Amino acid sequence: MEPETEGPPPTMQVTPLQQMIASCTGAILTSLMVTPLDVVKIRLQAQNNPFPKGKCFLYSNGLMDHMCVCEDGSKKAWYKKPGNFQGTLDAFLKILRNEGIKSLWSGLPPTLVMAVPATVIYFTCYDQLSALLRAKLGENETRIPIVAGIVARFGAVTVISPLELIRTKMQSKRFSYKELHRFVSMKVSEDGWISLWKGWAPTILRDVPFSAMYWYNYEILKKWLCEKSGLYEPTFMINFASGALSGSFAAVATLPFDVVKTQKQTQLWTDSSGRVPVPLHVSTWAIMKNIVSENGFSGLFTGLIPRLIKIAPACAIMISTYEFGKAFFQKQNIERQ
Repeated sequence: MEPETEGPPPTMQVTPLQQMIASCTGAILTSLMVTPLDVVKIRLQAQNNPFPKGKCFLYSNGLMDHMCVCEDGSKKAWYKKPGNFQGTLDAFLKILRNEGIKSLWSGLPPTLVMAVPATVIYFTCYDQLSALLRAKLGENETRIPIVAGIVARFGAVTVISPLELIRTKMQSKRFSYKELHRFVSMKVSEDGWISLWKGWAPTILRDVPFSAMYWYNYEILKKWLCEKSGLYEPTFMINFASGALSGSFAAVATLPFDVVKTQKQTQLWTDSSGRVPVPLHVSTWAIMKNIVSENGFSGLFTGLIPRLIKIAPACAIMISTYEFGKAFFQKQNIERQ
């Protein structure tokens, strides 16, 4: 959609349902495009250090992270297929040639089940809150993206946390729904409802600052690029570039919390049979101190390049698809009027 340059276009509200459809489309598209990167990475990891039973690995599509637990020692699982890969490109080509294109999207359905609702809640809340705050505080208030980003992320993480815990539990052992209901009831009666939000704190510590930085920088970059191009409305490429740059910046700044979150969740699920007692009460700061004492300050920035390679395109695809969807619906609404 090419914007007009003569004057500001007429504004027409996009409905919450239309925002949901746009964010849902963006989430599916992002997952489809970013997942092959992660599948290749996990296959390379599994080749170098075979995953024993009960071991976890992180599966991410740039929108959400998921802990996956190796269910059994069989070689049938997608991440255990032998490959003899020499590197990323070699793995990509060999998987494509020997196993077919579908293999690049292994493990995608359970990820979509989580990523789509979380993204829909997050983006719709952000837009609704932004509109509300702009009406109250005025269009040029620079803190709006920060406040809306923080509240929207808080909401999305809080809603998804128990589902993520249950999903991981279902992966670690083959549970029937009856057994799962028993497991949840037992957990609630033993430790209270709060136990369903285990791992919530490190997720919030990483995702909330990420969200605040991402939206603040995104809105500023978008405005700046529009001014430089002499446009009133951002083009698809302006949204894409703003999303990639703001996502990269936020990813670097919040990486230490990402490292801690991964370590904490991996500890939590490493032995699903519960034979190994895991110190779950260890705080985020204690884990950070431990990482620094063992690996130095650089230990907090482990995996920076893989995170950037995934997050920059994921943020760019997600936001540009979302904005494109909203612009499409806005045009439809104006024509309908």
